[in-house]
Amino acid sequence: MSNWYSVVGNENDIVVSTRIRLARNLKNTPFPSYMNEQDKKALNEKVKNAVLNSDTPYAKALKYISMEDVPENEIYAMVERHIISPDFAKKTEGRAVIISEDESICVMIGEEDHIRIQVILPGLALNKAYEIADSIDNLLASKLEFAYDNQLGFLTECPTNIGTGLRASVMLHLPLLESGSAINEMAETIGKIGFTVRGMYGEGSKSKASLYQISNQITLGITEKNAIENLGVIVGQLIARERQERNQCDKIKIEDMVYRAYGILKNQRILSSDEMMKLVSRLKIGVSMGILSVDSVLPVKILIETQPYMLCRKCGEKTPQERDILRAETVRNLIKENV
Repeated sequence: MSNWYSVVGNENDIVVSTRIRLARNLKNTPFPSYMNEQDKKALNEKVKNAVLNSDTPYAKALKYISMEDVPENEIYAMVERHIISPDFAKKTEGRAVIISEDESICVMIGEEDHIRIQVILPGLALNKAYEIADSIDNLLASKLEFAYDNQLGFLTECPTNIGTGLRASVMLHLPLLESGSAINEMAETIGKIGFTVRGMYGEGSKSKASLYQISNQITLGITEKNAIENLGVIVGQLIARERQERNQCDKIKIEDMVYRAYGILKNQRILSSDEMMKLVSRLKIGVSMGILSVDSVLPVKILIETQPYMLCRKCGEKTPQERDILRAETVRNLIKENV
């Protein structure tokens, strides 16, 4: 089964992925930061049994993994594939995941909150991702009692998540808006209406390859569906602006930039992570604008599969220079497979 990043999604010329995350906690149970080892094991078993022992299609499609059994390279490769959060990866003791074969569904157990339900899909798929997350949420709610207040909503360790516990985000490729220095203006504008702009790995990360995550900030006093609808409106406006910039750009300059990047990617022998990000962004412009006739999933596949831990996951520990050589070879092979 293909990973989420190997599938073409809606609006894929600009939208890379959609993610829905729901934070939930069990009633009368201390938050994970106050749990001892026995408490964490009990939490893992409760969530595991609630999902895998249920009479639903998800019971057959998901598997339980204790993070203590996962090698370090694989843990951080999971972050690079956007399956788990960087914070979840920092401390594996007592933590676990319930995950689908294609990795589009991941229930993280024992991070900041007891349960983090995450669904990540290719392209623009807010409603579909929410429907999947909501069905898992309903399944858990039928087996477990969540911490809930009639006025505040779902209770979470961090006050900024109280209410719906929902974080919806869409990752966009915005190279033309970035080159025109419109990103800072955009971030300031949408920040005033309850949304935030982050880098490709979420909070605290910087943008690479002209990729930006647009997420909701408001979780209190609004329904989950309204939050998703509002995010959809903002994302639609950003898509329109980026397309307008692409339509008005100097086409010959863009073609020259794209073909130079493509030529380097096809022939290089040493490729650093930073250079790869820059070149792949240009490759994606070329694919999206019809300049290059290659598989439209190629840029994102290169972006994900040549990250440092993804390379070490396949080939073991490597020095930085060995990784750069391996990255170059991997890119050349991916281009051959997808042209």
